[in-house]
Amino acid sequence: MGREMSTSLLIVDDDPVQRRLLAHAVERLGYRAVVAASGREGLDHLASPAGDAVSLVILDLVMPELDGMAVLARLRETKQALPVIVQTAHGGIDAVVSAMRAGAVDFVVKPVSIERLQVSIENALKLDALEGEIARLKRSASGTLTFADIVTGSPAMERVIGLGKRAAQSQIPILVEGESGVGKEMIARAIQGSSVRKARPFVTVNCGAVPATLVESILFGHEKGAFTGAAEKHTGKFREADRGTLFLDEVGELPLEVQVKLLRALQDGEIDPVGARKPVRVDFRLISATNKSLIDLVKLGRFREDLYYRLNVFPIRVPPLRERREDIAELVRHFTARFAAEEGKAFIRGVSAAALDLLVSYDWPGNVRQLENAVFRAVVLADGAWLTPGEFPQVAQHVEGGAGRPTGVPALPVLSDAAPAGDATGPARGTSDHGLAFGPSGDVRPLAEVEADMIRLAIVRYKGRMTQVARKLGIGRSTLYRKLKELGLDEGLTDPGVTGDIAAA
Repeated sequence: MGREMSTSLLIVDDDPVQRRLLAHAVERLGYRAVVAASGREGLDHLASPAGDAVSLVILDLVMPELDGMAVLARLRETKQALPVIVQTAHGGIDAVVSAMRAGAVDFVVKPVSIERLQVSIENALKLDALEGEIARLKRSASGTLTFADIVTGSPAMERVIGLGKRAAQSQIPILVEGESGVGKEMIARAIQGSSVRKARPFVTVNCGAVPATLVESILFGHEKGAFTGAAEKHTGKFREADRGTLFLDEVGELPLEVQVKLLRALQDGEIDPVGARKPVRVDFRLISATNKSLIDLVKLGRFREDLYYRLNVFPIRVPPLRERREDIAELVRHFTARFAAEEGKAFIRGVSAAALDLLVSYDWPGNVRQLENAVFRAVVLADGAWLTPGEFPQVAQHVEGGAGRPTGVPALPVLSDAAPAGDATGPARGTSDHGLAFGPSGDVRPLAEVEADMIRLAIVRYKGRMTQVARKLGIGRSTLYRKLKELGLDEGLTDPGVTGDIAAA
């Protein structure tokens, strides 16, 4: 119903009936439900590796042994900043006030309607995403950003974070490799924010953006009168980063003559400002980044081999976004909350399931930076509560024609005027006179044709997951497989798991 299916909600309630009802409601709203039968079980789950995937907690206040208030207190002690919605059977004002003071963001009264629960969850997640973005920006500016601030849930990025945490404990030179826009600077800032140099200067230089004639002066500084136009003394980026971290982005773009001076700075801890009579000692941590293969540049004679081995002591490769699609939904949620607040569009509630499917299916050659800009543009364009595929026309243009369709899923027929499905505020919009219901002549289409198109749509919408397709269509799996055969739709299914199920039906 227009949600990120990767978002997990933890339900903590000792009543098995209430747990089942809440879990069913949460899953109907499009989230993944995780349940715990006691306060202790809930805290244990949050403390486990699986707890990292939980985005929100729905917490019963009245439970034996460890009640809801005690759970809130433990969460505060462990500094877990998860949004918590408390539920109470009585709605007593004193209990609610106490829970809100203890850190809960909202409350619901049992039995809660799915509409009330939906609003509460959406508001809590939106507020959490916005607060997270604001806190992240503040910590980035103050040099205290850590790996906990990196929005990710993918195994590929967890490996990057593991390497970054190890590197942060030493002064070893680090080379961050990856395509443009993957977040190399954020990794560098997290390394600094997790090291003994946190809160110290973090100085960035984009070596590809500095004119070759000025790069030496900008990096190492110059004395007054050192060259024509040097009317004042300039300290340079190395001295600005003294006792902190110097981040050289696109280090492969440095001219060869500057590379010699960089090598000396790394070896001796000294720099030679242009026009200075003697070298200057500096205390800095160097983190370099590149979107090119430095070893290829070495072979071409454009990068010094000795400098390459100095920089490449501890390489960290940041994977492109297409290799960690699990991160897209959470990134979109955070960017949407931030830009909706910045643009004064508080009415935007989130991203529709159809739009999210579109975003996940795109390869994002510009990576996280491109995704961020796409969401920004979508928020500016948006007039409704949900961002739909209509707000991402450039992305839709690239993936149209089935570019993101899973192997073995039949093609979806083109329906003119069909608006994106999956809006949580109601059924799919936009079956025009030439859509599902009516043919080009204006007559109602045969039921078999409409049924076939609906099944195709569902298979594409749910990525060929046949159990989910059957559930969403409200029929059994055996019935679905029978209809696939009757309508001749099973011929396009080449996925071994799917065809095996059909054959066995």
